[in-house]
Amino acid sequence: MQHDPVDVAALAAALDPQDPRRGIQRALALFPGETTISFSGAEDVVLIDMAAKSGLPFRAFTLDTGRLHPETLAFIELVRKRYQADIAVAFPLSEAVESLVREKGLFSFYEDGHGECCAIRKVEPLRRALRGVRAYITGQRQDQSPATRAAIPLVQEDSGFSSDPSAPLIKFNPLAQWTSAQVWEYIRANDVPYNPLHDRGFKSIGCAPCTRATNPGEHERAGRWWWEEATQKECGLHAMNLPPVGAP
Repeated sequence: MQHDPVDVAALAAALDPQDPRRGIQRALALFPGETTISFSGAEDVVLIDMAAKSGLPFRAFTLDTGRLHPETLAFIELVRKRYQADIAVAFPLSEAVESLVREKGLFSFYEDGHGECCAIRKVEPLRRALRGVRAYITGQRQDQSPATRAAIPLVQEDSGFSSDPSAPLIKFNPLAQWTSAQVWEYIRANDVPYNPLHDRGFKSIGCAPCTRATNPGEHERAGRWWWEEATQKECGLHAMNLPPVGAP
């Protein structure tokens, strides 16, 4: 099936970077029934809250890697019930996980990097979650990681996860130019639920073995894969954020 082309630049120019609600509404209206929200079980709940208040039908998905904190799992269920939201849960392929653990053990990422484990537990499930989807909405922000996310646009084509060559996958990042302070101001002003791990010093929350609480003065992503170099603090879900190999 052929699809009408989407002018990403014009789409982004028409959005107000300080009003994420418009970006969410535009995404849901542009591809009704073919747009989904990526919910990580952290502050992405702002996206769910804004979508619910838009009055437009929406659906979401989350990735259960099998290594999430119990608090994160409980929070996902709380959000599902609070908003009566259709949140699909994508799991990694058991055969791939079993093979990795059999060959390298449960904590190989501490020795040879997180890439292989994330590819199995996150990237491949995301690829399945996005099949048949024309657009998805993420909670990425430019201030989350100066090394990898500083140039995130409001809208972009995601060629890495598109399953249909005739219909590029459109990725909306409506919170791109919001700060962490703005996100938390919204959460508190609107009585939005959040992961209780945030109250224990976890600014960015991923898998339990690869996430720690941050210390005063540390950047938000410092607690993710803390044993690795800062410019590689992406799991593959947003591979386009990483600079080319050899780039300064």
